[in-house]
Amino acid sequence: MSVMPAVSGVSGVSGATAVPGAPGVSGASAGLPSAPGASSGASGTSGASGASSGASGASGEAGDIPAPLAARARLLPALAAVYRAQLSRARVARIPLLFVATFQSIGIMILMRGVVDGGSEARAVVAGSSVLVVAFVALNLLAQYFGQLRASGGLDHYATLPVPPSAVVLGAAAAYASFTVPGTIVTAVMGSVLFQLPMTHLWILLAVIPLSGAALAGLGAVLGLLAPRQELATLCGQLGMSAALLLGVLPADRMPQVVSYARDLLPSTYGVEALARAFDGQPDWWVVCADLGVCAGVAVVSLAAATWAYRRAAVR
Repeated sequence: MSVMPAVSGVSGVSGATAVPGAPGVSGASAGLPSAPGASSGASGTSGASGASSGASGASGEAGDIPAPLAARARLLPALAAVYRAQLSRARVARIPLLFVATFQSIGIMILMRGVVDGGSEARAVVAGSSVLVVAFVALNLLAQYFGQLRASGGLDHYATLPVPPSAVVLGAAAAYASFTVPGTIVTAVMGSVLFQLPMTHLWILLAVIPLSGAALAGLGAVLGLLAPRQELATLCGQLGMSAALLLGVLPADRMPQVVSYARDLLPSTYGVEALARAFDGQPDWWVVCADLGVCAGVAVVSLAAATWAYRRAAVR
């Protein structure tokens, strides 16, 4: 009698552990899968992994979209930036050459003083020598600058900048043309004193310098950009300055007819004519304005051609 409860207790324990249908086991087994913390934790873990994969997918899609490019610079701000950069560079590198151009023009006037006494010939000499300073810097030096820029690959630098091609050409031309103002004024004043010409209307230089400078700078830029080699750009600039010297300083009435035709094709001729007429006691302002108008038209055409030449040289 005392053994039966012990055996039945053992069998009850073994039944609880071995028989899956036992109530104790079913209660324990029911407690394991029905734990709310474990199931919710598992579902939370799977939700977190889904959220992270979704976030990584969204970031991948966002990374595939290219970033928008910066807007292209407008003409006037780009022109002002190029002008300041070119003026600061030319201030350091071109001041000695500006003195050379001024002294060269003054020396030509002193040389012609022994040949020409006065009158229309003296006015032509002073006007031609004054505009020669503009031709030396705006035509000769600008042709050399663009030739060197093309040969050294500097045009690639400007091509990568978000600036219009016209801003590069106009900025460089304006910087070189404005750089000639002191030398031209000094030459005109010295020539007026040397040949005893009236200086009443020398204010016309305010129109002659920018218009002649723009026309000659555009021509110099075209020569420098279209020349296949840097040496040829330098040669073209020197020949252009020599043409401005011979056809601008020498009196027009002493030239052969064929040479006078070539003189009419030179852009600086009309600036020389306008300045020479301003030395008269009573200038014919209509003719002066007509000469300046022709000079302005040539400036527009030459600068447009320089812009085209820059585009052509930048893509090759």
